[in-house]
Amino acid sequence: MANQHADWRGVEPGSDRPLIVTHGNCQAESVRRAVAASDVATVRIPPAHELAADDLPHLNRLLARARFFISQPVRDDYRGLAIGTRQLAAQMPAHSTTVMFPVIRFAGLYPFHLIVRPPSDLGATPPLVAYHDARLLRTAFDRRFDPRSPVRRVDLTTEQVMTVGLRSIAELQQREQRHSTVLVSDLFTSPSFPQMRTINHPGNPVWLVVAARLRRALHLAEIPAMLDHPLLDSVHAPRLPIVADTYGLPDSPTDSWLVNGHRVSCGEVEDAHLRWYEDHPDAVDAGLARHADTLHGLGLR
Repeated sequence: MANQHADWRGVEPGSDRPLIVTHGNCQAESVRRAVAASDVATVRIPPAHELAADDLPHLNRLLARARFFISQPVRDDYRGLAIGTRQLAAQMPAHSTTVMFPVIRFAGLYPFHLIVRPPSDLGATPPLVAYHDARLLRTAFDRRFDPRSPVRRVDLTTEQVMTVGLRSIAELQQREQRHSTVLVSDLFTSPSFPQMRTINHPGNPVWLVVAARLRRALHLAEIPAMLDHPLLDSVHAPRLPIVADTYGLPDSPTDSWLVNGHRVSCGEVEDAHLRWYEDHPDAVDAGLARHADTLHGLGLR
């Protein structure tokens, strides 16, 4: 079935301005909005995980006309489609330019939160919020042996928070180096909550800098981004006091999630996720295996 983001199919951007095509996960649309200016044309296309086979002729038509391609690293034949970064770049004209930016994740502000891909369904996520909590993963594992096991609670130290942040920066640096992307990791040496709403939803302060660096890499004019609303703003994770203390942040701690403008208590999320883990034990196993070092550092192993 063709993708339902029909606004981009059949769009013919103005021919008087060079066309930029952006590609990747949900972060690619934020990049498009941030680099857009009067000197270039852009078209909103769906993220890679939403593209369908019927979309490819339309995407390739746009690429054949594009002057610039901005992409996150996407592997060849992703989801059985020829939409890998290398494959799409090959559709570009000979005079075109491709610039990469990394998948941006930073866990230093939300040290308990993890991303897990259950082997039985790589796209499956728990209800209410799509982020796994290391404490709940360990609790779900404990309850296999004792259903009455209490939810794991941990009093973090500033050293533990710093360790998570430094590890997250190192992982981002590895992605930058592996794929020769623009630099992003340096933005998190002194992090702030406005930079990241969740571990993988950067805020406008990040996008403003990333857009400037991408435009510079494309040899475009240094036109400041004009963002008229917050990007990737639908979910805000709770802010722990120890994190604010660790980084010397002025922000008040929060004890609930903010989802589409509505507060969702941590208790609601805990109950929903623990029930979900009962039906998705492979998510627990995958999370404990993939993030073993993080759980050990948090005192959860």
